[in-house]
Order: sequence, then structure tokens, then C-alpha cells
Amino acid sequence: MEIIKYSEEHRIFREALRKFFEREVTPYVEEWEEAGIVPRAIWKRMGENGFLCMDVPEEYGGLGADFLYSVILCEELVRTGHSGLAAPLHSDVVVPYITAFGSEDIKKKYLPGCVSGDIVTAIAMTEPNAGSDLAGMRTTAVEDGDHVVINGQKTFISNGILCDLLILAARDPKESDPHRAISLYLVEAGTPGFDKGRKLKKIGWRSQDTAELFFNDCRIPKENRLGDKGAGFLMMMQKLQQERLMVVVSVVPAAEFMLEMTIKYCQERTAFGKPISKFQNSQFKIVEMATEIKLGRTFMEKLVMDHMEGRNIVVEVSMAKYWTTEMASRVADTCLQLHGGYGYCEEYPIARAWRDIRVTQIFAGTNEIMKGIAAKFMGL
Repeated sequence: MEIIKYSEEHRIFREALRKFFEREVTPYVEEWEEAGIVPRAIWKRMGENGFLCMDVPEEYGGLGADFLYSVILCEELVRTGHSGLAAPLHSDVVVPYITAFGSEDIKKKYLPGCVSGDIVTAIAMTEPNAGSDLAGMRTTAVEDGDHVVINGQKTFISNGILCDLLILAARDPKESDPHRAISLYLVEAGTPGFDKGRKLKKIGWRSQDTAELFFNDCRIPKENRLGDKGAGFLMMMQKLQQERLMVVVSVVPAAEFMLEMTIKYCQERTAFGKPISKFQNSQFKIVEMATEIKLGRTFMEKLVMDHMEGRNIVVEVSMAKYWTTEMASRVADTCLQLHGGYGYCEEYPIARAWRDIRVTQIFAGTNEIMKGIAAKFMGL
């Protein structure tokens, strides 16, 4: 059943994007994985070709495109076989805060660079002692005349090394209500007192520059605050629906891609004189995975359309985020098993896919948090 109706423009965009990735990204994945970071140049080439921040209004350099362009980008990026180029984070998680909450001056100053790839963005919420519990963050922002002084530490920040512009969540230490204490600020790389720490070594997502960030009496102009003072928590709650939906939009095609490569392997690999795909166990496992993936695809596409229609689907997205990420992890594990010993070798792409998918159960709010959100709205 076709839920999403793609236009001819969408199909042309997908074809151009796929050719771009085949030419500019896939051949260099191994090099980037070894380096532990993607080159800044690929961000520029993405921008030059119109593949960043597609929804940004034309007056700021964007295409003013609908959310389906972002869905297409996620699906095609999966096929490059790596997770280092975090363009969806930049385009569909971070920059929307600027588009929605930035002043006109802020939009004019930063959005064109975000679209062109001259500005790479990141968002800093998580701290060493405050992950999913955003209200427990300790990084402080204290007003001092026309400036705000920031002190604290953030960790697990994707695009942390490459970022030129950071959206930072920090609290006013004088405000006792932890939710009203949080505001969001824009901090440029190179600002005195803002230091990028080490690039974290991770099990997966090895070419993604995940970093620690430090703030020591970092002074920024007061006008760098997004929206009203104390509105940061509400802003994050408003935007987390799309952030978590982006996870779903990424992991479902990832599961499809893993199954696709595994079916091909099982049809080519022989044992006891016949292809592995001819064994009943292999067939049953493949059918079970295909069924779960189709369920995930249907759920995902329904939520995409609901989101585009402006519906509040916080509960459904929370359910989908936990279920699809766990489903994709099950698929990864089964696909690796069907590859046998070769699945545990780095030369086979299923090994990286297996490593990379695991973190999706953790970021954008752990799956335990997702279940807690759903339980709360169910009145449990």
C-alpha cells in the first residue's frame, strides 16, 4: 500500500541525489571511516548541489521544499553504507530551530551559510550527567549587560569537531524551575571560552565527529538567544517530534538495505551444494525480517504524512522510535548471522551496519524514555 505519494520533482531529486552519492560519497567511505571524520569539502559540495536544508525558505537561499525531500535524503544516504555524513542532523534537526525561533537578523546572518554548506551546525543538549533528563543540565548562562556568559560542558555532540555554529542549551542558575530555566543560544566556533575537546572513539559511526565541548566564561551577545528567555525547554519539546521522526526515517531504510544485501549474499553463497537462500531456516529468517520491515515502513510513512499535516504525533513517534530502532537492530543481528563468519569481517558491509545501528536505540532520547513518554500519555 502506497502511503507517500511522490511527485515527478521528488523522483528527479532522488535520482540526482543518488548519482551524487555514488560519485562523491560512496567511493570515499573507507577513507573517511579510517580518518574518523568526513572532510569539510563534502559539506560544501552538498550545499552547492542543493542537498542541504531544503526546507529553508527561498529568501534565505533554500528551496522552500517539503519534508519528503528530507525523507529521500535519509533513504539515499543509507545506501552509501556509512553514518558519518550527518546531513539530516544539520538540515532537519538543528537548522529548524533557527528557522522557527531565530530573529530576522539571525536568519539572514546564518541560514544562507547553512544552506550552502559554509556553516556546519550542531546542537548541544547532552552533558556528562544529564542525557535524556534535559531538565537536569548544569551548563549555565548568566546575563551580563549586553552579553551572556556561559560555563559548562557538553558531550556526545555530533558534528562537534566540524561545527561552525552551535545551538546550545543552558540554564539560568537563578531560576528554580528547571524547565523555565533553560534557554537556547547560538555560539560560533572560535568564540573565546568555547573549546572543542577530543573526538570520541565509538563502536560505530566511526566517521562521525562526535565530540566533547567545553565552555569557560564564554561570552556571546545577548541577541544570540533563540526566542524568549526561559523558553528553551518548550522549544526542544516542540522540535523533538521531528528529531525522533528523523531517526525512524533513517532506520527503516537501513533495515531494508541490510536485508537487501543479505538476500544477495544468501543467493550467491553456497553450502552443502546449494545456495544458503534455499535452506528453510534462511528462508524463514528472511521472511520474518521482511515482514517486520514492511510493518516499520507502513508505520513510518503514516507518521511522515501526519507530521507534514501538522498533527501532534508525539506519542506515536515515541512508539515508532523505540520499535523501529529495536527492529532494525534485530534485523542487523540476523543478517550478520546469515553471513556466518564473513559477517564478522570488516570487508563485508553488514559488519559496519551492525555496529552503526545499535546507537539508534540511545540517541534522540533512549528507548526507555520513549516508552515512558507513551506510558504517560496513556495515563499509566
